[in-house]
Amino acid sequence: MSTVTVTINRLGAQGHGIANGEDGPVYVPYALPGEVLAIARNGDHGTVMSTSNLSPHRVEPACRHFGPDSDACGGCSLQHLADAPYRAFKRELIIDALKAKGLTPDVNELIACHPGERRRTVFSARKTEKEFLLGFNRAETNHIVSIEECPIAAPGIVARLDAIRAIGAALASGAEVFRLSVLETLSGLDIAAEGLKLSDKQRRAVTETVLAMRGIARVSVNGEIVIEPQKPIIDFGGVRVSPPAGGFTQATKPAEDAMAELVLAHVGKAKRVIDLFAGSGTFSLRLARKAKVHAVEGEDKAVKALDFAARNTQGLKPVTVEKRDLFRRPMMVSELKNYDAVVFDPPRAGAEEQMKELARSTVKTVVAVSCNPTTLARDLRILVDAGYRIKSVTPIDQFLWSPHVEAVALLEK
Repeated sequence: MSTVTVTINRLGAQGHGIANGEDGPVYVPYALPGEVLAIARNGDHGTVMSTSNLSPHRVEPACRHFGPDSDACGGCSLQHLADAPYRAFKRELIIDALKAKGLTPDVNELIACHPGERRRTVFSARKTEKEFLLGFNRAETNHIVSIEECPIAAPGIVARLDAIRAIGAALASGAEVFRLSVLETLSGLDIAAEGLKLSDKQRRAVTETVLAMRGIARVSVNGEIVIEPQKPIIDFGGVRVSPPAGGFTQATKPAEDAMAELVLAHVGKAKRVIDLFAGSGTFSLRLARKAKVHAVEGEDKAVKALDFAARNTQGLKPVTVEKRDLFRRPMMVSELKNYDAVVFDPPRAGAEEQMKELARSTVKTVVAVSCNPTTLARDLRILVDAGYRIKSVTPIDQFLWSPHVEAVALLEK
């Protein structure tokens, strides 16, 4: 390890400041472009020791748990960056990923995210000899920083941190670390633990803890319901859905609504739409207001939740569902020919094999939704090479002060 003085040239894809070292880039967390810093360098990683020139874009962080200190959590990486350059950074992540694949479409301005909008928060948790820790890992470590506030999380989650801790403590066995996902729903908090085994005694303790509270809709462990005082309910464009325990939902409602608005506008008057990686119906159920929809999803419980909601909601066009692993069995060209439009929203790995089939199809309208700029660019390259034209790309922020960004791309053939 050595101490050197560096000038930060740019932000990297993970939100770290990057300095040009003699033998390659040096990554410095919590540093901003233009800043001159003395750092303790260890390989390609630098830790700030002192500063002699702060960026004019540096602002006071919104949360006391943010920063390079040993007791700071790693949930956010960019609270110290002013709004305008922060939003430009997020947009550039999309532009750079597309450019790396030779794509230069119009990229709209970022649809911004705001504090207090995160309805789904994933905590790290562990019981120690002295206390129960609920919070986030310190950056690049497994050390849990227990939090007292979280400006990105919905107020309804922050206000119930003590209740979440009590439930987590009842769930904990031994000192192992586990994940505790908390989703704010219309009927109360949906709490899902992963990485635990419950004894009968613990089940009783959790049940008694929850029954003594208000505002808890469900508690589950590894997808199995422990107690469900009432069905957790979320709203997909006026259609009420009870998502599966521990199932995927978009992190913020405003971002979900923005994505859905773009999807619906681009699909337009299409009469037959296929929604791939449909989840519990984020887009399918909205699309069914004006089109026949075939929803394809690999997770059985999500398929059942979508199907139940569709069958129990008046005013929808026919919705059919199919449980199918699209990574192993993508929809083939012969199957896609029946649809006017395709919507797909895959996990971070993208949908490469499915894109190869879609590229050979005659489907005129495609909407790509992605949480990973790199795999989005790869997938769009496949479509563009097959004759599709990218009409627009819209970045959407729903992971505030992080280096993650969503995007919706609209394509036509």
